[in-house]
Amino acid sequence: MDIRELSPADLDACVALNNAAIPAVSEADRAKMARLVDEGLVSLVAEHDGVIVGFCVNFGPGADYHSVNYRWFCDRYDDFAYLDRIVVAPEARSTGIGAALYAAVEEHISGTPWLFCEVNLRPRNDGSLRFHSRLGFVEVGQQETDYGILVSMLAKDLSVASETISAIGAG
Repeated sequence: MDIRELSPADLDACVALNNAAIPAVSEADRAKMARLVDEGLVSLVAEHDGVIVGFCVNFGPGADYHSVNYRWFCDRYDDFAYLDRIVVAPEARSTGIGAALYAAVEEHISGTPWLFCEVNLRPRNDGSLRFHSRLGFVEVGQQETDYGILVSMLAKDLSVASETISAIGAG
């Protein structure tokens, strides 16, 4: 499996993956996906045998992005990366692709203290909640969206992770 930056040639495959994952992510057409990637801090794809099997889109502070969940974090934190969406093809789930995408994001945003995302509580996404807990995310709030979904606002403190890595390297 290869993880690389998302290119314009990847947009159609990412839109198809994205829309197959609704309601875990919001719907997107090609134009919306292109805007997300253009405005994003880092957007990555996971590819296996030439086929895109996952992707993610992340934003930093100050993006021209009007998601209520992104704005929730903007109102509370100054320096962060916000994972707006991550999608892994159903046939590729539980193979480590999601964790590999997160690890690649963390490499790309080195020096950023926080990585944020949200996971649906209504409709409940237990698999995603367990996955994020395993990766070290904790709930920092909940939000009832204006489109009727309750989400858990999750944060991973990357400064703690880098301090731990530094301590291990020094020992």
